[in-house]
Amino acid sequence: MPKNTQLKSILIIGSGPIIIGQACEFDYSGSQALRSLREDGIETILINSNPATIMTDPSMADHVYLLPLNTKSIIKILKEHPQIDAVLPTMGGQTALNLCIEADEKGIWKDFNVDIIGVDIDAINITEDREQFRNLMEQIGVPMAPQATATSYLKGKEIAQEFGFPLCIRASYTLGGAGAAIVYNDEDFDKNLERGLEISPIHEVMIDKAMMGWKEYELELLRDNNDNVVIICTIENMDPMGIHTGDSITVAPAMTLSDRTFQKMRDMAIHMMRSIGDFAGGCNVQFAVSPDEKEEIIAIEINPRVSRSSALASKATGYPIAKIAAKLAIGYNLDELSNQITKSTSALFEPTLDYVIVKIPRWNFDKFEGSDRTLGLQMKAVGEVMGIGRSFQEALHKATQSLEIKRNGLGADGKSYTDYEQILEKLQHASWDRVFVIYDAIQMGIPLSRIHEITKIDMWFLRQYEELYMLEKEISNFTLDTLPRELLLEAKQKGYGDRQIAHMLKCLESQVYKKREEMSIQRVYKLVDTCAAEFKAQTPYYYSTFESEVETADGKRYVENDSTVTDKKKIIVLGSGPNRIGQGIEFDYCCVHGVLAASEVGYETIMINCNPETVSTDFDVADKLYFEPVFWEHIYDIIRHENPEGVIVQLGGQTALKLAEKLDRYGIKVMGTSYKSLDLAEDRGSFSTLLKENNIPYPRFGTAETTDEALQLADELDFPLLIRPSYVLGGQGMKIVINKKELEEHVVDLLRKIPNNKLLLDHYLDGAIEAEADAICDGEDVYIIGIMEHIEPCGIHSGDSNATLPPFNLGEFVMQQIKDHTKKIAKALNTVGLINIQFAIKDDMVYIIEANPRASRTVPFIAKAYGEPYVNYATKVMLGHSKIKDFNFNPQLEGYAIKQPVFSFNKFPNVNKQLGPEMKSTGESILFIESLKDDDFYDLYARRKMYLSK
Repeated sequence: MPKNTQLKSILIIGSGPIIIGQACEFDYSGSQALRSLREDGIETILINSNPATIMTDPSMADHVYLLPLNTKSIIKILKEHPQIDAVLPTMGGQTALNLCIEADEKGIWKDFNVDIIGVDIDAINITEDREQFRNLMEQIGVPMAPQATATSYLKGKEIAQEFGFPLCIRASYTLGGAGAAIVYNDEDFDKNLERGLEISPIHEVMIDKAMMGWKEYELELLRDNNDNVVIICTIENMDPMGIHTGDSITVAPAMTLSDRTFQKMRDMAIHMMRSIGDFAGGCNVQFAVSPDEKEEIIAIEINPRVSRSSALASKATGYPIAKIAAKLAIGYNLDELSNQITKSTSALFEPTLDYVIVKIPRWNFDKFEGSDRTLGLQMKAVGEVMGIGRSFQEALHKATQSLEIKRNGLGADGKSYTDYEQILEKLQHASWDRVFVIYDAIQMGIPLSRIHEITKIDMWFLRQYEELYMLEKEISNFTLDTLPRELLLEAKQKGYGDRQIAHMLKCLESQVYKKREEMSIQRVYKLVDTCAAEFKAQTPYYYSTFESEVETADGKRYVENDSTVTDKKKIIVLGSGPNRIGQGIEFDYCCVHGVLAASEVGYETIMINCNPETVSTDFDVADKLYFEPVFWEHIYDIIRHENPEGVIVQLGGQTALKLAEKLDRYGIKVMGTSYKSLDLAEDRGSFSTLLKENNIPYPRFGTAETTDEALQLADELDFPLLIRPSYVLGGQGMKIVINKKELEEHVVDLLRKIPNNKLLLDHYLDGAIEAEADAICDGEDVYIIGIMEHIEPCGIHSGDSNATLPPFNLGEFVMQQIKDHTKKIAKALNTVGLINIQFAIKDDMVYIIEANPRASRTVPFIAKAYGEPYVNYATKVMLGHSKIKDFNFNPQLEGYAIKQPVFSFNKFPNVNKQLGPEMKSTGESILFIESLKDDDFYDLYARRKMYLSK
């Protein structure tokens, strides 16, 4: 039983829409906390405005409030639920903490007699107020970089004069390093000081002496009421100080730290956690270490909450930090809880890793034209991937293969930079591709000492890179027939993909695969078990690696595989890989529901994904989790190992969909809509022919593969024209052009970025209304789950539009056309499962913009608005288990639901914020209104006129 039997009902505050600096790792934490509390019979009430996440699913909490995260909403909930005993604010990132503090200052918790658990408000104030924090660290003897606080412009200038450049400027009470910068001169200092004072809610900035080139480490801690502290994970940043940890390549366990310094760092972290307040829960501490023999340690900061790194640390170690932190918050002690993985040992232990984890962030700079792409103190990444391997090199390769940026790993793919000046420039100004640039620099012959001097990346990491390059060089001397087995095995053990080895040997990927088969060099699967296999683990959470064969006394040779294949019928769900703009957490929601639905109808479920931030990669969602790149070679090996009935590709966004062609070619069953139909919808030309045959109107269009063809087409179609490439997500590369000069520039640019792509040119229906529909089809019947009308005009990407459910001013005649077209298209495409169709409406005529026979970005929104488990139904249809007529549809919605996009432009101050056909929003919130007379709706609708007047 929990210590505190008084706690029967708890309010959890979520983190709201996804923004850069606060992404779905907090939804993962919140979802874990909700499940953890419910196990103890505690009633859970959740407030979160994000419809795209699994966290706000009705199944997650007893009461889910999709309301704006403000104190007005908090009061409404507390009035409706006077039984709430406590609030847990540590699972929703900075948003939840800030809201909790505001409610505390307004006396709301006191008025309703609600306790704050899992954190101590004083602890938050001490850690957020850099001045107080600094004083406390001085008292307890923890060194910090020279720093001072400025609450005015004048004070800031005085501090700069005293410390000298380079300096770090950080704004207090902000998230993801907003307003933080490293400055080297007066001019930049003045500009950043002004900005920092402006964006800090308390108009305060901290100015530190910049510890450039020092190494950076993070420790994840948990503490209970008995003052037991465990350190779950030590994470080392490959990038030195000066790059935000959310933008850094990170490695666990720490690689380049001496044991003596590590012990010292542990003691300091525990000392810091104990000194900031008396609370039970999670904590994240960051340190910098001098890059010399002295290894001096200074503290950077401490966050007394579940942090961005907690999700990574949980997935890296298999220790569910948020789940345990929630239990500690309600009074349990660590020794009373069991290790969730072994189920037989206690939670009062520190995980041991017999593998290496590498996290690489994923950026979306291409969406922010004119953005500053250099990395610094302000986080810019929109997602991340994690690779697990037996060595740093294998994990690094797997992480680079997971990024989905058209690279096959490090080197050996013909895409290296070869210009000396350009490489040096890229080393000096770290950006999204530095993980590849280091390899290119070594390949060019730039000495490691020079690379180290520029980047300050520890020599140990650089030598690992060098070893990889030496191996590539050695293999390139052979042909497929002469390559010795031990070299091929070594390349595989170091994470090189078959595609890369084929590039080195100048042969085909399939030939390398065949060669591996012949030489019996095959993947084996190992358990992530938290305890380096000292105890038997009960959870099926695997990563792949390559092992040398072991020979037993009787001459039997074998490699050990921890993944046992059962004889149950199985289904594989392909995940959506790293978050990015255009493919975010909503696909994770769909994957989780898909897994649960397949499980309900008797399948053993297998999840493949590499995103550490999400619920789909939680070790107890699917029957088996393979934490592997969503990359063909890895998927094919898992399929051959497990032999499933089929693979679901409709739920993992474009990532999973792109693999349908390969699956089809290799005779692996794609569940639901066939590859042929998926491809037909993606190929703009064939799809328009299908519309023509079915007498469905669409804008005049043509396809072009060269600039000349595009210019000729323009004469027939008339400007304005909408240009878009095939097979892309989130409107990548879409643009509206109004003359031949613009057309030529954009087509040349597109064909350079996406060679051999078929471009579609549509006559753009200026001033049209845009609408979209989502439906489920079983091949015979079609059920439309929702029709939404966009407030913004046609031409603004649907992901960036405010979408209203149901539509607010489409007449009966238009609605009937939408319904008829949706049903006709779904059947014509032989859809089995989900489909999303987008429409443009002009002069009461409904034109088709595009159709996607897969889960769309809006499915979770519609499911939340109507309170119906649509993905569950669609999955059962895909699996052939159910038909549309088997479900009793009963959508409930009073008034309207509006999906509101949220942008992270504040991370890119000089960027063009104008919206267009390419998606730029990072997240969304849901707003319920009773009628169209609502002020919020009026404000949104007034903005439509702003777009139309341009």
